[in-house]
Amino acid sequence: MLAQYGAVESCEQVNTDTETAVVNVRYAAKDQARLAMEKLNGSMMENYALKVSYIPDETAAPEGPSAGGRRGFNARGPPRSGSPGLGARPKVQSDIPLRMLVPTQFVGAIIGKEGATIRNITKQTHSKIDIHRKENAGAAEKPITIHSTPEGCSNACTTIMEIMQKEAVDTKFTEEIPLKILAHNNFVGRLIGKEGRNLKKIEQDTGTKITISPLQDLTLYNPERTITVKGSIEACSRAEEEVMKKIRESYESDMAAMNLQSNLIPGLNLNALGLFPSGAPGMGPSMSSVPPPGAHGGCSSSTNVFYTQQGHPESETVHLFIPALAVGAIIGKQGQHIKQLSHFAGASIKIAPAEGMDAKQRMVIIVGPPEAQFKAQCRIFGKLKEENFFGPKEEVKLEAHIKVPSFAAGRVIGKGGKTVNELQNLTCAEVVVPRDQTPDENDQVIVKISGHFFACQLAQRKIQEILAQVRRQQQPKPTSGAQPPLPRRK
Repeated sequence: MLAQYGAVESCEQVNTDTETAVVNVRYAAKDQARLAMEKLNGSMMENYALKVSYIPDETAAPEGPSAGGRRGFNARGPPRSGSPGLGARPKVQSDIPLRMLVPTQFVGAIIGKEGATIRNITKQTHSKIDIHRKENAGAAEKPITIHSTPEGCSNACTTIMEIMQKEAVDTKFTEEIPLKILAHNNFVGRLIGKEGRNLKKIEQDTGTKITISPLQDLTLYNPERTITVKGSIEACSRAEEEVMKKIRESYESDMAAMNLQSNLIPGLNLNALGLFPSGAPGMGPSMSSVPPPGAHGGCSSSTNVFYTQQGHPESETVHLFIPALAVGAIIGKQGQHIKQLSHFAGASIKIAPAEGMDAKQRMVIIVGPPEAQFKAQCRIFGKLKEENFFGPKEEVKLEAHIKVPSFAAGRVIGKGGKTVNELQNLTCAEVVVPRDQTPDENDQVIVKISGHFFACQLAQRKIQEILAQVRRQQQPKPTSGAQPPLPRRK
């Protein structure tokens, strides 16, 4: 129905608690959105009259082609693939809403008589607030999603806490009412920080006590952790600002990394892979339109995601090191998991024999083109987190080894270590070319890469780019009949 008036970029149902559903539609061009509004407003659909209004997208660049039915205060979805890489982030509002959990008995007071209180909060804080009353029938707590600027989210949060406090006094409710923030598990490791330092600093700076729900509480359909903040309303408000600041930074860093990644692998459709928080309530349409991932931060099953201009991209070999205790989880019962993983990724995946009885790590040998490496490694990282081989306060960080021709190692290092330092700064991975290596029988040496999934992937892609340049320079004129390594077409 919508497509007859133009190219529909997205169609997203907005959570409501009334009998009327609200759907936000984004068209590729303003004139298409206006035409749809004119034609559809008042038209009948299954005996109901449609009411259509036009919302200009204030975050769109004036000269840009995109506009249409979106809330003007909040740019949604990942940066477009043509936007700048890691260095220059787009200057739009972060797409992370504030998600709170409130005791069910206070929901009525937050909404107010005929919705007056919630309308007042929305107006004063320039925010859009969804109270998910119908979710989890009978549950002691209900989620609230607040879309706004960081300041708007914080102001709305403070007002809601004040309303609950007043209602508690009026109803003689004596228990403490902590602030409960919901956050996707993908961001929680960085919020906690190494050895809990980030969280401790927020507690010290704000005078609050903060706890985070255990990893075991997560399910495939609920990838959120509960961050409980105890203290005065003022202290909790300050803590909310700091917690959400860290979560938004993590989100933006991951989106920038994904955006850069999509430019490095031709035809990589990150949304279809479902690598990023998917199905999480309150997330943008680009995230909720794919099935929930097979592991937290894992990949959803998809086919025909990749294409390359040269038809058959060159195969790569990566050695990924996993905890020895995790081998059973990766192999699965009667080898089922590793077979499915291999089939899904389109890669050969083998686990090398243990080097000694007390080996702490095992080497997984992954052979396949770039997209297969991306999918296979993504699933392995996700599986290790899902199976609790890394604690709730840890991010999954693994070491990967790539073999490079010994004559190309210098190019990876760069003059005075310049290239390898730039690599580390760009990707946030640790990249080491061990000194004094003896080349193997194929005259190759090892480059070691350590870091979380996106960091590892970016570093691998950048190193492969350097190797491709070296190969092109080595073979300027391939002789007829020979099969040189396939160069990238311009």
